[in-house]
Amino acid sequence: MPSDFKPYQRLNLPGDPLERARTFTDLMSRRRSVRDFSRREVPEELIQEVIQAAGTAPSGANKQPWRFVAVNDPGIKQEIRKAAEAEEREFYEKRANPKWINDLRHLGTDANKPFLEEAPWLIVAFRLTRDDAPDPEISSSDQIYYGAESMGIAVGMLLCAAQNAGLATLTHTPSPMKFLGKVLQRPNYERPYLIIPIGYPTEDCTVPDLSKKQLSEIMVFNRETTGGLKSDGAGESQ
Repeated sequence: MPSDFKPYQRLNLPGDPLERARTFTDLMSRRRSVRDFSRREVPEELIQEVIQAAGTAPSGANKQPWRFVAVNDPGIKQEIRKAAEAEEREFYEKRANPKWINDLRHLGTDANKPFLEEAPWLIVAFRLTRDDAPDPEISSSDQIYYGAESMGIAVGMLLCAAQNAGLATLTHTPSPMKFLGKVLQRPNYERPYLIIPIGYPTEDCTVPDLSKKQLSEIMVFNRETTGGLKSDGAGESQ
């Protein structure tokens, strides 16, 4: 066995694997994008754990091309909101085509983004375009591989960790997002990826009445060209 390898730590979890999988699916099925956040405090340690979970994600050549900036300073959140709303006004009034605007209508969104100040925390995810801390024992190269794909996996794991901790989240992507690097004083090789407002929902929080595609619509076996699963209504989520 090579000296830089170690034995894999097998998972010996209690209970039935299928039941655990179903429990996890049920938890994730209740995840929704939330725009109404309460003023309830979220401990810094909880935010750290959520980000730490994201940091365990796989990445191209293990380069881990992410930086998560946790923001709870009211002044900085206000700056982010002001800049984001300026970009959103341009989007809704000029940049977005009619089809895009129509596809957003059922979500009730507009250029106003109060959640950027109301959420106790904003986690701003940046994608690294070069490795700023390469491991000299592995490689001296600062090249990043599959950066966007790696970021997507890490953010997905962050959202799962937040849901598991009972926190509500939203993925917000003002376009363009260059202002985030300036506001947060990040180096040029860190590219804004998205903003995640995170906290607890208000008592009267509402979300759009949506459903998710059923398993038969998103899965096929082997070389099937259409879904091979019988639909029983399972897998729907709102």
